[in-house]
Amino acid sequence: MRRDLIGTCDVGPSQCCPPHRRQRHFADQRKRHGQHATRLGLRHRRVDTHADEHVAVVLNLLGKVLGGRAFPTTRAGYARLLEWASSFGVIDRIGIEGTGSWGRGLTLFCLSRGLAVRDVDRPDRRARRSRGKTDLLDAEAAARAVLAGTAATLPKTGDGPVEMIRVLHITRETAVKARTQAINQLRALAVTAPLELAEQLRGLSRRQLVATATCFEAAAPVTDPTGATRLAMRTLARRIEALTDEIARLETERDRIIDAAAPALLEIKGMGYHAAASLLVAAGDNPDRLRSEAAFAKLCAVAPMPVKSGRTERHRLNHGGDRQANRALHTIVVSRIRWPDERTRDYVTRRNRNGQYKADLDTIRRLKRYIAREVYPILIDALSTPPEKSVTAA
Repeated sequence: MRRDLIGTCDVGPSQCCPPHRRQRHFADQRKRHGQHATRLGLRHRRVDTHADEHVAVVLNLLGKVLGGRAFPTTRAGYARLLEWASSFGVIDRIGIEGTGSWGRGLTLFCLSRGLAVRDVDRPDRRARRSRGKTDLLDAEAAARAVLAGTAATLPKTGDGPVEMIRVLHITRETAVKARTQAINQLRALAVTAPLELAEQLRGLSRRQLVATATCFEAAAPVTDPTGATRLAMRTLARRIEALTDEIARLETERDRIIDAAAPALLEIKGMGYHAAASLLVAAGDNPDRLRSEAAFAKLCAVAPMPVKSGRTERHRLNHGGDRQANRALHTIVVSRIRWPDERTRDYVTRRNRNGQYKADLDTIRRLKRYIAREVYPILIDALSTPPEKSVTAA
């Protein structure tokens, strides 16, 4: 046994440690990875968010580190964090990583006290490899990003009708996915069912299959494969019906809020409730996040990206930004192409070299950019309305 390597093992615990010590090693790793921490850079500062604690680092205007400390992720912990940070001077800006997830609580707490909060991206991996990774180092890197001005994005306030639309819309999406999975499983059981049951279910539509499976008798205890299949299909069919009712309730409330908050948005040709919800969620409750119409286009991933190499110069599709908002704009474009809008038809025909009515990817990208320009002023006008009026003005 290589006893001289014990304690300074560099070949992994599985090769040099006894089983009980390997188990302890992996348990320590799981515990260490499970302890989430939020890193925060102050004066000009930032937060890298996790679940259990926030680690704050304070910088002055010259970039000197004034201090660092950990705080629990509770309301009392947030108050202690700001009190500790204020002891170094006036707080100028606060950078928080994950303002829409683990850092949501701290973000809302800081905004409620009138502090300037910036949303910070995760640290650069190349810098992590060269400097190492600790909570304090990540907090310092975040603070320097705020100080340098590279982290200038305003977080969503989440205090108006858009936040209501967001939670309903996301819950509806997960319910739709669960229903689709249940339907696929029900169809698979109908195909692989015992012969007599499969003959009974053959040729049924989805709605007929769900209705038939719902009426199956639930024999208990199950004594044969046919009885087990009937019970499984009955359970799936009732799950599908419950999810359908759930989706309908969520859509009703979501659509009611959209009608009150942004009725003009639905007047755009090709715009439906689903697309309107995605665009509203991407913009957020505070329209001051969107500095310009070009910024909104970039947020929706429809800003043209230059591609130049030698004598070739063109623009390509943007693969960044909010993918759900991009999908909403794509849906509007496709609907306008299928049920031709006069302006869309003229543009597509003019762009096609052969004079045919056929849209390629580049034409669709340009059309999405035009629709973003059309949506932006309407969206800003709707979000600029006070939340109370937006919801109650139905």
